[in-house]
Amino acid sequence: MTIEIRNAVLADSGTIANYNSLMAEETEGRPLDPDVIGPGVADILSDPSKGRYWVAEAGSELVGQIMVTYEWSDWRNGMIWWIQSVYVRPEHRRSGVFKALYQHVERRARESGACGLRLYVEQNNVRAQNTYEALGMIDPNYRVMEAMFGDTKC
Repeated sequence: MTIEIRNAVLADSGTIANYNSLMAEETEGRPLDPDVIGPGVADILSDPSKGRYWVAEAGSELVGQIMVTYEWSDWRNGMIWWIQSVYVRPEHRRSGVFKALYQHVERRARESGACGLRLYVEQNNVRAQNTYEALGMIDPNYRVMEAMFGDTKC
């Protein structure tokens, strides 16, 4: 199977939103509101300052995706790219799709002068953790915490 990685375009937004919904249900048992995720994907595809998506195609079929957002690090005086919204269709897993997406993002991050890559992963998702470690990522012993504001559209 030949995998092509390309920039996502607005025409991909429906598929990307669907894949995000499938990923959220699979990893967190959480349904995503289509009235939020659809416009959210369209917004990032329309405004590269928010981040960007790349998609993996096998033939004419979109089989995977990856998104990055950016964090400025004053400690490093540089940008860190956060990997998010990773999804590979189940029938294409363990076939090199994620590796191709990851290597593409890593290459682009290095070319841009970014300091490195980060992502968060569910604590119980050992399979994903093993995949990330096989690509050279480490566990820096940070714990992600959040405060989400229920009174906003988020």
